[in-house]
Amino acid sequence: MTRTRFAPSPTGFLHIGGLRTAAYAYALAKHDRGEFFLRIEDTDQKREVTGAAEDIYRILKIFNLSWDNEPMIQSARQTTGVYQQAAEKLLQSGQAFYCQCPPRNAKTEGFSTVLRDPCRDKHFSSGAVKLRVPDGEILTFHDFAINKDISWNSSDIADTILLKTDGFPTYHLAVAVDDAEMGITHVIRAVEWLPSTPIHILVHRHLGLTLPQIGHPTDILDPDGGKLSKRKRNVSCEQFIADGYLPEAIFNFVILLGWAPKDNRELFSLSEFVSAFDPRGFQKSNAMYSDAKLNWFNGHYLRSKTDTELTQLVKPFVKNTQEDTLITQIVPLIKDRLIKLSDFDSLTGFFFSLPEIDLQLFPDPTLSSTHLSSALSHLSACDWSKSGIETGWTDQIKAAGWKVGDFFMSLRIAICGSRFTPPLTDTMLILGQSESLARIKNALNLLKKFKN
Repeated sequence: MTRTRFAPSPTGFLHIGGLRTAAYAYALAKHDRGEFFLRIEDTDQKREVTGAAEDIYRILKIFNLSWDNEPMIQSARQTTGVYQQAAEKLLQSGQAFYCQCPPRNAKTEGFSTVLRDPCRDKHFSSGAVKLRVPDGEILTFHDFAINKDISWNSSDIADTILLKTDGFPTYHLAVAVDDAEMGITHVIRAVEWLPSTPIHILVHRHLGLTLPQIGHPTDILDPDGGKLSKRKRNVSCEQFIADGYLPEAIFNFVILLGWAPKDNRELFSLSEFVSAFDPRGFQKSNAMYSDAKLNWFNGHYLRSKTDTELTQLVKPFVKNTQEDTLITQIVPLIKDRLIKLSDFDSLTGFFFSLPEIDLQLFPDPTLSSTHLSSALSHLSACDWSKSGIETGWTDQIKAAGWKVGDFFMSLRIAICGSRFTPPLTDTMLILGQSESLARIKNALNLLKKFKN
């Protein structure tokens, strides 16, 4: 049975790269009707952020990446002495040693500037526990994500800390012990952990454990250069959701950053992704992050929603409390222009309050005043319905010798405060006759003051 795990550290919000890893691990296991586990790697107590583990649970649930059994919590495991026992086994076999080198910048225990730690032959009986790395051995594994054998000469690998003086393991020891305990058969992890693989090969071997198959999907690159990083842009799932991206859009965007199906399909539900998942689809070149692609996905899924569904989705992004019926009337008018849910307010704010009018938007204030005066006369007398407003109006405009586009541009600016608006007749019908006429009068007064 295929068994995979997602093992984040609770040091902050979940990165979209982390979500990608979780999705791949989930699909790999569930495609083969296997099991997917969650492990919280919280042994670096100094970097842990309060509430981060709960945020990880919540985000994974939003994306329906359900894990089997209860999450494994490494800090809870540490109290049982399981990591200490593994370290002692390595000490007794001579594969590890105690190091008493002082930390660097009060952060890194057992700091050394040389590959072979000076403490390795001093036979200390206490300190940090370090792996005794042999010289002259070729360490090899097959990376199933990039389908390539990768090798290192052990002479180039530094003696590495496995257990700190506070009794907490480093990643290198904990990953071996916990993967064995969980029966993990396949590991998908960030490529930044690739250089640690020879250490893990040795730890597994010395503890008598079977090394899982390991795959490192390629990096996600920032279009401005380098690896995608929170130092350069938003990369947290939390923020994408807060900005108004739908989970299904984020999910599809993320899974295709480094993996592709045989048929180049782009839209997947979770179950469809699981069914189609094949590790041979991992790409060999680095993926490039693209706002345009994410926006395309989000626009697609937004437009697939019913007006009622979209009303509920945009409500948290409406600054002032509004009736559902009003929002549902507005939604069809801006649906095709909506990129993310947070755009709703900027696209529709003029429905809820009188817009500020920039008089510079009117290319010819005198002509615009004439347009608006004619519009005021027509709209005051017509039947307030779509056909009542539109019947014969264009003919009247042409008879006056005006360009139809220029006329309605003047009216758009007066009604909505912008040149780019939803369909004008539908907008006025939602605003109502009284409000529409009041806005035209307001614009006329502003233009009059401007000309004077």
